[in-house]
Amino acid sequence: MSAERPQLPQPPYYAVIFTSMKSGEDAAGYGDAAERMVALAKTMPGFLGFDTASGTNGLGITVSYWRSEEDIARWRAHPEHAAAIAEGRGQWYRWYESVTAKVERAVSHQLPKAT
Repeated sequence: MSAERPQLPQPPYYAVIFTSMKSGEDAAGYGDAAERMVALAKTMPGFLGFDTASGTNGLGITVSYWRSEEDIARWRAHPEHAAAIAEGRGQWYRWYESVTAKVERAVSHQLPKAT
């Protein structure tokens, strides 16, 4: 999971929840592609931040935050992202699901560090 919370605006905004199960193989190029997708997403209009977590069993969840549905559509249509989606379908994942949700309420608390 990201060490620092993304600085998100007050709702409404959108969350794209990408849940996946890796194929189990040490897929060539996966790590580089994932890093490239994060770097690319950060340049896209309307990108607000992301959180990600993965388990040792291959399950991964990444939530990216966006200002609008139009911004999400532009991200999905970006040629490099589309190529990564195709590679994921063909090699990296057993299955995946992408869910888009409108965030209407968000509450967060910064807790003090344990001593």
